[in-house]
Amino acid sequence: MASVKQRVRAVLLRLVPRPRRPVALRQIWPLLAFWALFAAVCVGLEATHTLLFVHRLRLLWIVLAAWLWWLSVCGYSGLPRRRAAAALAVRWLLLALLVMALAEPRGIRTSDTLAVIYAVDLSDSVGDETVDRAMEFVVRTVHEKPAADKAGLVVFARNAAVELPPKPSFAAEELGQLNAQIDRDATNIEQALSLAAAMLPAEDVGRIVLVSDGTETAGNLWSVLDELRSRGIAVDVWPIQYDYDYEVWLERLELPNVVKLGENYEASVVLSALHAGTGKLILRENGRIVFEQDVSYRAGKNRFVIPIRVGQPGYYEYAATLQVDRKADRLRQNNTVVNYLLVGGRGRILIVKSPEADGRDYRELVEALRKAERVVEVIDAYEFPRDPLKLMPYDSVAFVNAPADEVDPLQMKAVRDAVYNLGIGFLMIGGRNSFGPGGYHRSPIEEVLPVSMDISQKKILPKAALVIILHTCEFPQGNTWAKRITKRAIKVLSARDLVGVLDFEGREKWVFELTPAGDYTRLARLINAAEPGDMPTFSGTMRMGLKALRGSDAAARHMIIISDGDPAPPPPELLAEFQKEEISVSTVAVFPHGGTTITTLRSIAQLTGGRFYFPDDPSQLPAIFVKEAKTLRRTMIQNRTFVPQLGFPDPVVKGITALPPLHGYVITTAKSRAQVVLQTPPQPDPTGLGEPEVDPVLAKWRFGLGTTVAFTSDLGRNWGADWVQWERYEAFVTQLFTDIARVQKQQFLRVRTYADANEGVIVVEDFHPEQMFLEVQAEVRGPHEQATTLRLEQMAPGRYAGRLKLWGQGRYQVRVVGVGGGRREQVVGGLIVSYSPEYLRFRSNPIVLQEIAKRTGGVVLDDATAADDIYRSRRQTKRTSRPIFDWFLAAVALLIPLDVAVRRVQIDWAVIRSLLPGGRAAESTATMSTLLQRKAQLSEQLGGKPESPSAAPPAFLESAGGVRQQRSTSADTSQTASKAPEAAPQSEQGDEESTTARLLAIKRRRQQS
Repeated sequence: MASVKQRVRAVLLRLVPRPRRPVALRQIWPLLAFWALFAAVCVGLEATHTLLFVHRLRLLWIVLAAWLWWLSVCGYSGLPRRRAAAALAVRWLLLALLVMALAEPRGIRTSDTLAVIYAVDLSDSVGDETVDRAMEFVVRTVHEKPAADKAGLVVFARNAAVELPPKPSFAAEELGQLNAQIDRDATNIEQALSLAAAMLPAEDVGRIVLVSDGTETAGNLWSVLDELRSRGIAVDVWPIQYDYDYEVWLERLELPNVVKLGENYEASVVLSALHAGTGKLILRENGRIVFEQDVSYRAGKNRFVIPIRVGQPGYYEYAATLQVDRKADRLRQNNTVVNYLLVGGRGRILIVKSPEADGRDYRELVEALRKAERVVEVIDAYEFPRDPLKLMPYDSVAFVNAPADEVDPLQMKAVRDAVYNLGIGFLMIGGRNSFGPGGYHRSPIEEVLPVSMDISQKKILPKAALVIILHTCEFPQGNTWAKRITKRAIKVLSARDLVGVLDFEGREKWVFELTPAGDYTRLARLINAAEPGDMPTFSGTMRMGLKALRGSDAAARHMIIISDGDPAPPPPELLAEFQKEEISVSTVAVFPHGGTTITTLRSIAQLTGGRFYFPDDPSQLPAIFVKEAKTLRRTMIQNRTFVPQLGFPDPVVKGITALPPLHGYVITTAKSRAQVVLQTPPQPDPTGLGEPEVDPVLAKWRFGLGTTVAFTSDLGRNWGADWVQWERYEAFVTQLFTDIARVQKQQFLRVRTYADANEGVIVVEDFHPEQMFLEVQAEVRGPHEQATTLRLEQMAPGRYAGRLKLWGQGRYQVRVVGVGGGRREQVVGGLIVSYSPEYLRFRSNPIVLQEIAKRTGGVVLDDATAADDIYRSRRQTKRTSRPIFDWFLAAVALLIPLDVAVRRVQIDWAVIRSLLPGGRAAESTATMSTLLQRKAQLSEQLGGKPESPSAAPPAFLESAGGVRQQRSTSADTSQTASKAPEAAPQSEQGDEESTTARLLAIKRRRQQS
């Protein structure tokens, strides 16, 4: 125990040692003054809103100044008093800065600049005339605002977009027209306010002026108001007022639930009107007019019954349209309603081909299926439906060598949803325009298939390199299109292929240099951040792209340029270099300025072996870029003869023991869950290190409710010439399509769906002979890639119902699953929302606008509102802060050398004074060399040998205690030493005496004694 106390005592003595000289009470006053000054500075900085300390309690670490003070006043600095005081002051300053930095200081900026964001409603319910009046209000108040204040403009409807960022002034033409592209079929005030708030500069006082009718049909407005209030952002509202007296609309088209072929049925059209009137009612069946009649209607609800007759099984889409006088109806969008009818029958097979196909790809396949008494339809890829519900009459769908650039994203998503939700089978048959070479990499079709287009294990597969040059800033939404099509092109490439993007942003620059396309996520972020500008000449970017392509080891090298043709053309010698390197350049002309610019782009493509495109519509651009990118995937095509080997036993190859040869296929990789039924013969690993490699020829798996198959060779006269002459060809084809076909089971559940205002209603009836309770759940997928699930409540025996909020115009797919009593059944249905709820708003809603202003601290404006009411009234100041921790660290870094200098550097002030103008020459202070010389002289006079400069130091320097003893001798001894004839001239006493002079005096006194 005693040893522990001794150790603690030793530690304390090390931290707080005993004083080496007496300490007077008055010496504590500098410490107290420092603490008071530090506290005053901290309080003053916060009181004057100059600084803000996040962690104020950390400022108490300033008590460490007492420890520094104790070491100094007790004589542990080893410095004269004045220098010791200066050193202590520097140390205190360093400590103060470190303590302040530890408290996380933030610099405060005070601003009274007002930034106003106008959010203008452009939805269809407002109308163009009202929008013009609203824009006049915006232009007038912006031109009258104070010069230092800022204004910006956001336009919105279903979505919101920035028209003008906040800035102090605008040119007249900037406010004269609106360029942002938005969907006008809804009103989303929540998104408008969120975007406007995000646009406000953080350092300025923010305010939003909302110009709207208040009829929100999308989003959740109330969720954003509390956030705006907490941020101190007031929302002033300028109500758009309207109240329509004349409007007529069709609510819904009702069709029978069960239909038999050859029988007559009735369709009911529900019409509503604010006034009585007349019009013409037209009913179309799959686009063909089947009913047309003049009708009269009264104010309120009206019902019209139309006879229909169905002669063939299949999918029937009916559209009812009301034609009325323009004066009696303001909104045309709500005059059409759509519904569908599915008439059961024999399942059909849909064959999808390329419009350029010559029949060699599919003719024998179709004949074999028809011999097996299957109903087969053949369509071109562009005719493929975009609605999964339209695929319900088909048991299976087959893509036969159809390229991805002829199938748009909506059609691909229809395939995915039809397989996953409706159970329809899907087959892709190989060819030069299928799988990877067809451009299906990273597409919804690849998601459905049991094979991947990434060929990571094929180390010898040649890779390709693609450079894209973007000059898209001069046509509407050009840069948005540029980013979209560039990302789409990258998706087509394999993971090993190289891709780079160039643009002009003040100078020619790489958005990213040649990079493996497999790093898609990072590349997409870089593309989204790019802002292509107006390029003066093609030469710079083309040279950069040529240099990169020339240096790559890719087997195929290609460049794509999208431009209006305005930049100066490249010199002939540059195009000659492209020809020499065999690098092709394809060009896309979008919104060219004239014939000369088109000629420039066409010439670049012709001279380098590329293709020239001149699309009429920017929506064609994705297909063009897919077509160009897929030309680099030809390396995935294997033109060789082989006999496929049987792999996983499967009903598709039941009864088949021997197969004829195939003469080519497309390389793919089987996914982990896929069953490989047919495969290529093993090939030696090109590295010689791994196992022999095989490629799938026929692979299958389950995707949701459906079965999908990939046949990587073809079933026509190209690669499958021997197969079409095989005696088992018809049996193989029949077994293949039977295996993937949707299974039709007996169902006792029936589903009926319809729209009721802004809600969807799902009604399920159970016709099972034994009544039992079921847990019924519905999964709904609709527009904008949204999906939801809801539980249906039992309303009566065998009857279940539920409601969900609809999220826009379009087609909704409904899959209902009922579980209970040992049963598990599912039934599919659909719902078509003919128009947005936006077109059912016939009067404005000022109450909502007043509530917005009230909850955010804003006011209600009107036509008489002047700029002063927005900009000069209710002005406030705003204080913002930002971290300045690094400033304090920089100050500490600058003070550390000063701290060292005060303690270690000896300054001869007499010499410095002599160097100043008017100064008197002073005797130089003895240096160490003169000290040693003087010592040698004294040694000779005393009869001793002179010591070399390298001799050991005198004994009096070995002990600090000896020095202290000599300095504390009596006054008489000091006086005797001062009168010695060999003594050096006395220097100034006290703090001005140099260390070297004091050491010399001590030495002489020792020699005299």
